[in-house]
Amino acid sequence: MAATQTLREKIRQRIIRIAVGIAVLIAAGYTAGFFIFTATLERTPPAEVQVADGIVALTGGPDRITVAYRLLEQGKGTRLLITGVHPDVTAASLKNIVPGEAPKFDCCIDIGYMAANTVGNATETAEWVRERNYRSIILVTSTYHLPRATLELGRAMPDVEITPFPVFQDTLHLDGWWAYPGTTRLLISEYTKFLLTLAYGRASMHN
Repeated sequence: MAATQTLREKIRQRIIRIAVGIAVLIAAGYTAGFFIFTATLERTPPAEVQVADGIVALTGGPDRITVAYRLLEQGKGTRLLITGVHPDVTAASLKNIVPGEAPKFDCCIDIGYMAANTVGNATETAEWVRERNYRSIILVTSTYHLPRATLELGRAMPDVEITPFPVFQDTLHLDGWWAYPGTTRLLISEYTKFLLTLAYGRASMHN
């Protein structure tokens, strides 16, 4: 009886050690991946952007709309989709965000009200792209959001070429982020969502 209890105790301790070891490895992998994630985020806008069929701006800040509209004015796309707009937001209020008279706003912008998150953005964008038979888009969103947004949109329309275009915020401190609690929390949250998106994509490919 004593020998059996001793064996059970040894097995229990071994299981605990294995579980702790696995937890340490997961934590180390998560931390290393997080540092890689933050290091690879774009810090500057691209020097040149190739012309695409369309431009897509994901809501989440006025700067995204302003940057996307500037690309539209530069002829980088024929139309601009602003996806994820709240139902209470009017086209006129969006137009006021853009500096100047915004002559292309009335003719060349589509507003999507259906999306409530990044997955919804991808679905709304894919429908917009299919309706117009586009083969390429420029994706405009915050630099920290680009990896996940690109994954989601790429999954929704794998045959469409996606050119990411990062948007930068004054409140986001990518260099020395560890000294800014707000930036740190945002990056950790986004990195975790990115991992979940990545894992979901791989799981889907095996189903």
